[in-house]
Amino acid sequence: MIEIRHKSSGDLLAGLERDTLALADLREMRLAGADLAGADLRNTRLERTDLTDADLSGADLSGATLTSAALNGANLSGANLSCAKLGVSSHTQATMMQQCDLSGANLSRADLRNVEFRGSSLTGATLTRADMRRANFSNCDLSGVTAFNALFIKANLRDANLSQSNLSDSHLNDAVLISADLSGAILESLSHEGFTVINLANLENARLNGAKLHGISAEDANFRNANLTDADLTGAVLGGAILRNANVTRTDFAGVELATVTMDFANFSQALNAEIPSYKENLR
Repeated sequence: MIEIRHKSSGDLLAGLERDTLALADLREMRLAGADLAGADLRNTRLERTDLTDADLSGADLSGATLTSAALNGANLSGANLSCAKLGVSSHTQATMMQQCDLSGANLSRADLRNVEFRGSSLTGATLTRADMRRANFSNCDLSGVTAFNALFIKANLRDANLSQSNLSDSHLNDAVLISADLSGAILESLSHEGFTVINLANLENARLNGAKLHGISAEDANFRNANLTDADLTGAVLGGAILRNANVTRTDFAGVELATVTMDFANFSQALNAEIPSYKENLR
């Protein structure tokens, strides 16, 4: 017999005639505030389950299905969510995870499409090969995350903290990164032949100071008013990109073709290795 009790009151929320919660069917159960810290929930079915404010710290949710579940305010610090299914193609059926603590959690290879993470902390989390297409990470703390080969396509990362994160070989095509903090972030490939993609991404007012962007593909990306101080853009592909009024102090542009880049009112006098076409005007 397994008893699931409230983390604060100790009230019994559910009792199951099982030896383990792994592979259990907990769909549509009311488990708000449940104490499931360290629980074995591998491959458990949790669709439409209410886990609001639950303590799932250190829990093993690998392979679990959580679509349409409510996890707002839940503690998932150090939890294992590898290969878990939280996302779907429809925003209305994805998991709700606002104001969650996912610090140090393992979300590698998880399906996180359209998941609502607004205001959550994912500091030091692992997102390698996770599918985060159209997920909402606005105002989230993703500092120090590891996200190799991850999909952030059309994700909302507005005002997110991605400082010191490693996004090598990830795809951030058409992502919203307005006012995001990517200072010290690594966006260069782990291999000589690979590259990170941020084509069409909106990085207006973003902080990219000290970011490693070697060989990145940033075609038609918007860097208007962005801070690229000390960033490494060597070998980057910037066709059609907008650098209007960007801070490019000591930004390294070695090997970068600037012919189609909008550079108006950016101070290229302090940029490094920038081969500026003679017809470019309005430069500072």
